[in-house]
Amino acid sequence: MEKNLETNKGTNNEISNSTNKPNSDEIEDTKGEKVSNNNNQNNSAPNVDIKNENDIPATSVPKPKKELPLEKKPFQEFINNHLIPALIEEITNRGLEINNIDLKNTYRPIAGDKCWVISCQIKNTCNFWLSFEKEDISSLKSISLSKPSQKPSIIESFLIDEKRITLKLIISRVLQRLNGQKLIGIN
Repeated sequence: MEKNLETNKGTNNEISNSTNKPNSDEIEDTKGEKVSNNNNQNNSAPNVDIKNENDIPATSVPKPKKELPLEKKPFQEFINNHLIPALIEEITNRGLEINNIDLKNTYRPIAGDKCWVISCQIKNTCNFWLSFEKEDISSLKSISLSKPSQKPSIIESFLIDEKRITLKLIISRVLQRLNGQKLIGIN
């Protein structure tokens, strides 16, 4: 019986060895490498052609350029096309009406120095002036507020501790200042 077992083991080994051998001269690795088994006795190592899946063909389509964030756009474009319309939307969403809002390179209220000023008149509520020292949203900023029939009497620093100035941040802080003075709603 032991002789039969040994014969069966030998037969099983032959069968498993024959099923594990590839039929062709090339073996493809799971990483996309091809290994050529040449029966040539002069080559002791198999030839390996590495195909990298991340290789980009020379005729690839260039990536589209990422659009600049709003805050990186030129100053006047940012103010006129993004900040002013967003301020108008936020203020009108609170049930208020804007008589006038514009950007001018003019004299700052109270201080009298020349800078970029967004002046806004909210009907029967208040006026505010948001000033930028330079033609840059990251420059020093100030805000002044007043009732409709009065001149501003205080100039306050605006967003002085912020490292990154965004559209949403400017709008929220303007509304916060107006609300803090009880000009646009209940505190």
